Parts: sequence; C-alpha cells; structure tokens
Amino acid sequence: MNKPELVNAIAEKAGLKKKEAEAALSAFIEAVEEALKKGDKVALIGFGTFGTRKRAKRTGVNPKTGKKIKIPAKTVPFFKPGKKLKEAVK
Repeated sequence: MNKPELVNAIAEKAGLKKKEAEAALSAFIEAVEEALKKGDKVALIGFGTFGTRKRAKRTGVNPKTGKKIKIPAKTVPFFKPGKKLKEAVK
C-alpha cells in the first residue's frame, strides 16, 4: 500500500474527504518526525513504537574496490510493532 492508497483507506474508514485524510496523515507524519528529531519516542499502544537508535562508527568495505572505508556514527529511526499489530498479522 502506498501513500495515496493509505489516504483513500483512511478517508473511507473515518468518513472523511480525501483532502482531510491526506492532511491528517501528513500531520501525523510531521508530528512523528518532529518527536524523533527531539529524541522522543512515539508510542501507540497496541500498534507500536517509533523511536531512534544510535549506530556506532565502524569500518566497512567498498564492494567495488575492496577498500576499507570509515562509516561515521549516526542516529537512525526504528519502529517496534506492538502486540496487537503482531497478532493481527499472524
């Protein structure tokens, strides 16, 4: 499912117009991004948790040349599904 399909599904299930559903989805995405930028978690009980993890710097290998390269440390987003979501997907 891509974003337009998700917007259509939200509009249908919530009884909203497509523009309203798209605005709601965009607002949700923006709110999650802002929280993660601040280092906060977004927990939706039963659905899952959005958060960030820090990756340490490490040495990698360029597959084309075989040379070792230094990969810097960085913060990456993650999603951990909740119990209800896991059970629904079984």
